[in-house]
Amino acid sequence: MGDPWGFLRTPREAPPRRPIGLRLRDWREVHEPMPDDQLRRQAGRCMDCGIPFCHQGCPLGNLIPDWNDLVRRAEWRRAIEQLHATNNFPEFTGVLCPAPCESACVLAINTDPVTIKQIELQIIDHAWDEGWVTPLPAKSRTKRTVAVVGSGPAGLAAAQQLTRVGHDVIVYERADRFGGLLRYGIPEFKMQKRRLDRRLEQMKAEGTIFRAGTEVGIDPDVKQLRSRSDALVLACGATAPRELPVPGRELDGVHSAMDYLTWANRVQEGDLEVSPITAEGRDVAIVGGGDTGTDCLGTVHRQRARSVVHIDIRPRPPEQRTANMPWPTYPAIYRTSPAHEEGGARLFSMDTLEFLGDANGSLRAIKIIEGLRDDNKRFYPTTASATEIPTQLALLALGFLGPERDRLVTDLGVELDECGNVSRDENFMSSVEGAFVAGDMGRGQSLIVWAIAEGRAAAACVDKYLTGRDVLPRPIDPTDRPIA
Repeated sequence: MGDPWGFLRTPREAPPRRPIGLRLRDWREVHEPMPDDQLRRQAGRCMDCGIPFCHQGCPLGNLIPDWNDLVRRAEWRRAIEQLHATNNFPEFTGVLCPAPCESACVLAINTDPVTIKQIELQIIDHAWDEGWVTPLPAKSRTKRTVAVVGSGPAGLAAAQQLTRVGHDVIVYERADRFGGLLRYGIPEFKMQKRRLDRRLEQMKAEGTIFRAGTEVGIDPDVKQLRSRSDALVLACGATAPRELPVPGRELDGVHSAMDYLTWANRVQEGDLEVSPITAEGRDVAIVGGGDTGTDCLGTVHRQRARSVVHIDIRPRPPEQRTANMPWPTYPAIYRTSPAHEEGGARLFSMDTLEFLGDANGSLRAIKIIEGLRDDNKRFYPTTASATEIPTQLALLALGFLGPERDRLVTDLGVELDECGNVSRDENFMSSVEGAFVAGDMGRGQSLIVWAIAEGRAAAACVDKYLTGRDVLPRPIDPTDRPIA
């Protein structure tokens, strides 16, 4: 800690956001970088605590005080070495992670935490600009083949770790491009795909083989895949959507959020000029108050909707921590995202009763009612009358129920846990010998930082299974639970 008074003399400053009127005209990322001297002052707020709880808040165990101090001293190259020691893709977490490390910052006990997430992002941006991020191919080969199924953050992290220690790694992806939800679920304004593409190029240069448009379980089938591989890493995510079984769900104009976001991302990829599911000129209702709903909200704004309401069945969160949200846990407080700044109405404690259609079977309105949920998540109306909101496009952003029960899961014969996720032991191995599980497929819907941490940990277990050695770091085990 260079300045023991830094956290007292320097207030927290958030990264600047592009003006709303400007950013709604394009799909570029909302946030802009801080000037280096300003960011270095922010890094100087870090107290280098005797017990750095930010480590516990981060599933990856990022060496946060270390690279904070290196940024303060403008030692950017050493900072990226410290950052890459625990995180394969800090640019992904730097823009997408909700930063449980900041909630666990000791300063957060009674003041504003260090801007850890922005410091992380600008370290890796500096590294790319300076050419310090280069392929790291293995020095020798093990002649063992590992099949990684799924190219989201967990699959990519596992693949990169295993390639770098000499295994022949093949990543299978059923979509036509790689990245999983990073590619087609995250809007461009939240993370531009250039960040993903340059990492994929690095991995290809290191020797990882990628095969897109491959439905594992069908072609190749499970028997073929197992005969070609010495080990499997299942990283298919938790992509089975939660449905809303209310009258009118079948109407034209009611869509799942992921269908909507995928088409919008395909427009940005240049696959087509206009999305077949567009908000332009329509009244839109987004059902679900989580991150996916917020991603839909920002997309709706950029498609120039006439109006939009964001409906959340949960009550409005408190502005500050309460007694049941003690530090250093991640607090469920009221937050305003850039998408909410851009417009639309937020409705809390509202349940969706029905979608109403016109004579042609198209959505014309959504019927909602105000109420409260009990501890068992049962909803009780607190008013006698429902409200109809004119709506021509409704987007269901209700989260996910776990992995899809596809041919891969059924034919491989892996056991599922009580939540419907793929069971695994303390070494990330499923009930099937040699088949390991990483990310949301085993944990359930979670954060990107957990996906990367699980990919790294599963890779360490795979390498030990194949070679008996213990050379890869293993940050977590499957029984770890976040303080977030």
